[in-house]
Amino acid sequence: MGESSQEKGLSYVPHHPYNTPLANNLSSNPIVSDIPLIDISGLFTSTHLSQRGLVVRRIMDACRRYGFFQIINHGIEQSTMDEAISMGTKFFELPNHEKEKLMSSNVHKPVRYCTSIMAEIDKVRFWRVFLKHYAHPLQEWLGLWPNNPPEYSEKMGKYAVEVRNVVMKITGAITEGLGLGPIYMRDQMEQGMQIMIINGYPPCPNPSLALGLPPHTDYSSLTIVLQSEPGLEIFDRDDNIWKLVPNVKGALQVNVGDQIEVLSNGSYKGVIHRAIVNDKQTRVSVTSLHSLALEEKMVPARELVDEEHPIGYKESSLNDFLNFLSKIDINKGNNAFIDTLKISE
Repeated sequence: MGESSQEKGLSYVPHHPYNTPLANNLSSNPIVSDIPLIDISGLFTSTHLSQRGLVVRRIMDACRRYGFFQIINHGIEQSTMDEAISMGTKFFELPNHEKEKLMSSNVHKPVRYCTSIMAEIDKVRFWRVFLKHYAHPLQEWLGLWPNNPPEYSEKMGKYAVEVRNVVMKITGAITEGLGLGPIYMRDQMEQGMQIMIINGYPPCPNPSLALGLPPHTDYSSLTIVLQSEPGLEIFDRDDNIWKLVPNVKGALQVNVGDQIEVLSNGSYKGVIHRAIVNDKQTRVSVTSLHSLALEEKMVPARELVDEEHPIGYKESSLNDFLNFLSKIDINKGNNAFIDTLKISE
C-alpha cells in the first residue's frame, strides 16, 4: 500500500493496552442481521406522509435501540460512492513524501494526514492511517484539500455535498421522532461543521491483537460511514456484545453522535463502535461527521426536560471536544468525552 513504511504494516503486532482484552474479545463475530436497515426514500417526498411517518418511526426505534442504523435508497449514486472510496485508496497509495506535505498531529488543523502505525514498539497505537479535512462550506476549504490525486477534490467534493444533503433529511427525521418537529435543528446544521475522515486500515499480521480504532462514540450530531468492506462493529448495550455491521451493497452507516444524545437528554445514545482489521487487504472508509458550528454549544432540548426527566448533560461544543482530544492519550482507554458531560443524579 504505497511506499510509506508506516503503511506497509509491521511483521508483528507490538504490545499496547488493548492487546489482552482483544485477544478474547475480537473473535470472528458473525454478521448480525438484526441491525436496522432502513429505506429512507420516504424522507425525500412530501406526497406520502404515511410513508414518511413510517421512516421516522423506524429511525426513532433504531436511535433508541442501537444509536445506529444503515440506510438504503438515500439518493447517492453508487458511482459517486465508489469514486469516493477510490480517491481515498489512491491517496494512501501516493509516495510518502506526497502525503507528508499534510502530516500533522494538531487536532485543530482543518486538513491533516496522520498515521498510528510506527516502527518503534512503544509508539504503536492503532492500525490506521487517515486523512482529515473540513468540508463545509465546501468552497471555503477545497483549496486546502490534497491536489494529488488530481481528481480528489472533484470526486470527494461531490460525495461530501451529497452526503450532507442526506444528513439534513435524517436530522429532520430524528428531531421529528423526538417530538421537536422536522426543522428544529435545520438552521444550526446549515451553519454547522462537516469533517471528512478518510481512513485506511492496512493488512495486519495478527488481527486478533490489534484494532483500527478503539471503542468510542463520535462527538458529532450524526456520522455517515461509507466502507469498502466490512470492518465496522457496534456495541449492543442490551446484549452486551459486539456486532459486525453487515455489508449491504449501496448502504451507508449512520452513527448517532454525542450531540444528539445531549439534545435528546439521554433518550437516544451515541453508538459505541470500533474498527477491526484483517490480514488480507487494506480496508478504506470515508467518514463524514456533521455537527453544530465549532463554537456553538449543544444543550438538551428544553422541551425534553421536566421533573421526571431532569437535565442530564452540560453544554459543550465541537471545539470543547477538540481541546479535550488534544490532552488525552487514547491508548489508555476510558476517555469518553460524553462521560465528562453527564450530570450526576
